[in-house]
Amino acid sequence: MSLPALPAEPVRDPYHVYLDSLAGAESRRTMKGCLDRIARILTGQDDAVGAGQPWHLLRYEHTMRIRTILAGQGWSPAYVNKHLVALRRVLKEAWRLGQCTAEDYARAADLAPVTHTRLPAGRHVPPEVVGAALSACDDTPAGRRDAALIAALYTTGCRRAEIAGLVLSDYDPAARSLRVRGKRDKERLVYLTTDAIALVERWLATRGLAEGALFCPISRSGRLRVRDRRPVPLTGQGIADILTRRMGEAGAARRTAHDFRRTFIGELLDAGVDLATAQALVGHSSPATTARYDRRPDSTRREAVDRLRLPAPRPLT
Repeated sequence: MSLPALPAEPVRDPYHVYLDSLAGAESRRTMKGCLDRIARILTGQDDAVGAGQPWHLLRYEHTMRIRTILAGQGWSPAYVNKHLVALRRVLKEAWRLGQCTAEDYARAADLAPVTHTRLPAGRHVPPEVVGAALSACDDTPAGRRDAALIAALYTTGCRRAEIAGLVLSDYDPAARSLRVRGKRDKERLVYLTTDAIALVERWLATRGLAEGALFCPISRSGRLRVRDRRPVPLTGQGIADILTRRMGEAGAARRTAHDFRRTFIGELLDAGVDLATAQALVGHSSPATTARYDRRPDSTRREAVDRLRLPAPRPLT
């Protein structure tokens, strides 16, 4: 077996080494954006990128200042903390490359996360909104694809990058399952309802059975985008754009793929599914993370409290 050709000189930029360590294209794109934004803070230049920056020279006073500036941007705590994760990881790669000492790395990376003081982000997606979005999908190739896509999101709780990464061989109609590759390349099986299977099969009648991406871009003329006779994948942003368009056509407020994921978890919990099973289905490493995704309406919580009965007053004997 021949080894792939390696560059003449090993990569010494911790920015590139860190991004190369990420398994998914969506993760690389997200964390690249975080590091590029931090580079603009470091340099004061609007067009700065993270490549070539002296990450190994950052010390605690520098990283704490970066944290303060990020926290003052008006972003959500989760978004700020994502940037801090990227910063810590690129510092770690600088240490691994021998560009800074372990002590300098440990001090510079010793940043507390920004605490969450807001109500959780995201919205519940009611069944009537999903039904309206499906009704907005006509019988064109794009309409068939979008209906199958919405059904897959709603009945599996997959992340948009996971849906974008599906290929035809991941789909097993007999088992009603999809093999999904999640974060850190972990695989799991998720399951489609019979109604969702019907929409996926209708889409496949248009897509065909060639190997390649399960969901692919479609031109305005209705032609599937292919490369080497194989459908090419949608991007995560492409899936977000489809949802925005279909929700708008349905007259509904904007919903994200992650809103579908939150709703899926809430529906499972409403149906009495235990937290460990819900965790396995959505690919979380901790049940505490799954519990934080619950966006069921307030009425669900009120109804839970209404099951309690206050004892009637009576004197102690």
